[in-house]
Amino acid sequence: QVQLVESGGGLVQPGGSLRLSCAASGSIFSVNDMGWYRQAPGKQRELVATISSGGSPNYVEAVKGRFTISRDNAKNTVYLQMNSLKSEDTAVYYCYALITPRGRALTGYWGQGTQVTVSS
Repeated sequence: QVQLVESGGGLVQPGGSLRLSCAASGSIFSVNDMGWYRQAPGKQRELVATISSGGSPNYVEAVKGRFTISRDNAKNTVYLQMNSLKSEDTAVYYCYALITPRGRALTGYWGQGTQVTVSS
């Protein structure tokens, strides 16, 4: 019954900003590493950013300096603040989390995806 629910996608002009959020819910013992992936039309899903349970972030070069990943452990939520957006950022963004459910082993979970479109 663990699930990740994403929100915050939309249409934005180049240079604009969006903030994505992803909240984990269900029978959870702990939320470990979390991250964001994206998939553009005709391309493979690719990693965007990760953040450890302690808050240490990592980014791919394409978004470094523009995107910020953060988390609120009290809310089991991860965020992706996206600034200076480019058309190349257009994709469906997927949240990912490594979660230990109550009474279960560590398992990976995906959000449902949220569309981000950067266009003038």
